[in-house]
Amino acid sequence: MHERFQQVDKAQLARRFGAAARHYDAHARFQQEVGQALLDLMPDGQVGSELTVCGLDLGCGTGFFLPALAGRCQQLHGLDLAPGMLAQAALRGSGARLVCGDAEALPFADQSLDWVFSSLALQWCERPAQAFAEIHRVLKPGGQLLFSTLLVDSLWQLREAWGVVDGHAHVNRFLALPQLQQAIGAAGFQAPELTSVTWSLAYLELNDLLRDLKGIGASQVNDDRAAGLGNRQRLRRLGEAYERHRQPDGLLAASYEVCLGRLVRR
Repeated sequence: MHERFQQVDKAQLARRFGAAARHYDAHARFQQEVGQALLDLMPDGQVGSELTVCGLDLGCGTGFFLPALAGRCQQLHGLDLAPGMLAQAALRGSGARLVCGDAEALPFADQSLDWVFSSLALQWCERPAQAFAEIHRVLKPGGQLLFSTLLVDSLWQLREAWGVVDGHAHVNRFLALPQLQQAIGAAGFQAPELTSVTWSLAYLELNDLLRDLKGIGASQVNDDRAAGLGNRQRLRRLGEAYERHRQPDGLLAASYEVCLGRLVRR
């Protein structure tokens, strides 16, 4: 039995990200930086010593990394839960085969993929162990998963500020590193290579951070409270509480805890 990490309405998740698809890239500086760092972990422009046959961008979103990935295999798939994201990805002209699907039930045959690339997508899974088990299933022996995902301390400043306002987090919940390791082990992967990195962003005003979160469709995706940011008075109080995180350079700090991982199917 696979333990559920969080309750996720996947239809709502797809709608939220799909609605953000057209303006997603304009608000995705952080996502693009993390994805590029993950792409840099693919040695010599590919995974493995020779050009591989079949790869997958799992949670491809608007397809930002599909052109860079297309040259690293003979056949590239891009999978996302949100049709709206795939419509944007189709505009990239990468030649990737785009598939609407769920990471926890991948529509690929056993041992059919040489590698899977997944940047900042797996944190939205309801059952992380199931998602990793599916990736393990579709990878060929020796195949690799390169992934990034958010960890529990992401946006801790925003969570703390909301706590001052009303005692609730209003920030998406993510796994702690030991929970992630447990999910990976339960899926059958051994000796994972995991690195935890703190990504520090800075904003002139809190509204700029909130605008980015809303712009990528990620505001309170797995929060069981109302997704609205609240009335003007609550936002003013939130801004006042967040001021304690203004840095000497005059900018507001926002931190993400990111895990960069490499897993090999034995």
